[in-house]
Amino acid sequence: MNEPHENGFLIVGLGNPGREYKGNRHNVGFMVLDTLASHFDVSFTRIESKALMTKTNYKGKKILLAKPQTYMNLSGQSVVPLANFYKIPLERTLVAYDEVDLPFGSLRLRPEGGSAGHKGLQSIIDQLGTNQFPRLRIGVGRPPGRKGAANYVLRDFSAQEKEILDGILKHASEAVLKFIENDLETAMNKYNGEI
Repeated sequence: MNEPHENGFLIVGLGNPGREYKGNRHNVGFMVLDTLASHFDVSFTRIESKALMTKTNYKGKKILLAKPQTYMNLSGQSVVPLANFYKIPLERTLVAYDEVDLPFGSLRLRPEGGSAGHKGLQSIIDQLGTNQFPRLRIGVGRPPGRKGAANYVLRDFSAQEKEILDGILKHASEAVLKFIENDLETAMNKYNGEI
């Protein structure tokens, strides 16, 4: 039986479903959620509100981990029903996603803000009717030369990037845990910046 989690947390990672997208820069939100699931020794075994879901507890708090399966541009169609169903307030709904405006290896936690052209985040803002929710921006860097960002984020990380990607994902997951354990400001002070 599903019950409200007013005191719980909803942690959402954005990405595209399907094997062909698995290693894409655009899927780094999914990768952070997989890192968290591994930390908690849980698996994404159920689908709710068009998202792969798993639940766990951390320091006495209920945690919902969700990877929307709607494709990136429709992420809001999954996130908003989940937050509403479990009655999780926006200040405890954190969205992790890729950010081309940050250098590869940088993290930025923010309490609110616009989408800066990220269609997955924009979908959530549109569906919620507000941009007042915390997010974790994971830097994937800008494409070299004049290449477009849209194609760039749908490419896999380079071999050189993959060598340090695990460390970045671990750092990002630690930032999420700090947010849950303490608060957003504490996590921002400790984790915002380059790794």
